[in-house]
Amino acid sequence: MKKILAILCALSMIFALCACGGSAPAPAPAPEAAPEAASEPAAEEAAPEAAADKVFNVGVCQLVQHPALDKATEGFVDALTEKLGDKVKINVQNASGDSATCATIVGTFVSDEADLIMANATPALQAAQAATNKIPILGTSITEYGVALGLDNFAGKTGINVSGTSDLAPLDGQADVLHELFPDAATVGILYCSAEANSKYQVEAITPFLEAHGLKVNAYTFADSNDVAAVTATACDENDVLYIPTDNTAANCAEAINNVALPAGVPIVCGEENLCAGCGVATLSISYYDIGFATGLMAFEILANGADVSTMEIQYAPQFTKEFNAANCEALNITVPEDYVAIG
Repeated sequence: MKKILAILCALSMIFALCACGGSAPAPAPAPEAAPEAASEPAAEEAAPEAAADKVFNVGVCQLVQHPALDKATEGFVDALTEKLGDKVKINVQNASGDSATCATIVGTFVSDEADLIMANATPALQAAQAATNKIPILGTSITEYGVALGLDNFAGKTGINVSGTSDLAPLDGQADVLHELFPDAATVGILYCSAEANSKYQVEAITPFLEAHGLKVNAYTFADSNDVAAVTATACDENDVLYIPTDNTAANCAEAINNVALPAGVPIVCGEENLCAGCGVATLSISYYDIGFATGLMAFEILANGADVSTMEIQYAPQFTKEFNAANCEALNITVPEDYVAIG
């Protein structure tokens, strides 16, 4: 009997030990894994908040200070500030007409890892393109992007990290304005800076339209402000009327040009209103503020909505206005039609 009881006790102990081992719960880390998994969505929820807190840094390189480019920069800053408020910091730098200074300015923007670069005028755009192929670049006051960037078969999109707005007014319309005001002119001299590729493009493009009005076209180039007066004097001596396309160097030398042409009694038709205000009698012009503002809206789409700058179409001014310089017209006894607006 005692042996039987001893056997039963031993069996009971074995069963108890087996029961304890079999009823062990799942490993302890398993319940702790749930909070770790839950932490990932929390991080994802925080990401938009972090993006919303981002302050964008935008660098503006303006070639030179003169009314047209100043208005374009003003429009750009107004548009971007209107859209982003204190979520954008805009650093505007002026290169004082020097292409090498443009390169230095945009180089600093690249080193500072700017979110976007706005280049105001062709040399500024060319410097920005040479400095980076990653940071989005928007140009304004650019006449023809294919020429400025050396792009073959350009058709409205650059395919690189560059887009923007153009200041090109219809060149056939410019020729029509010149012929309308001076129907008896036989010769027209086109005055422009040889260093500006977009000016050369305009000269080549407008020449057939002027010739279609029976005008003999002569081209005159100056290298910089040092020879502009002498070249203007020669052009005035040899022509009935002058035409100056949108040209940054000419705009910066408008007073010097006017001081030669006005006393010589030779009228000048210009490619845009600010140049015309300085030395011209009439123009078919765009609003530089408007194209600057449009550039700012493009910048907003890139910064806030992730638009791909390489696929954005170059934009053009939506409207053009026939304008006249009242003081110069009076001095030269020129009467303009009623549909011309005096430059304010």
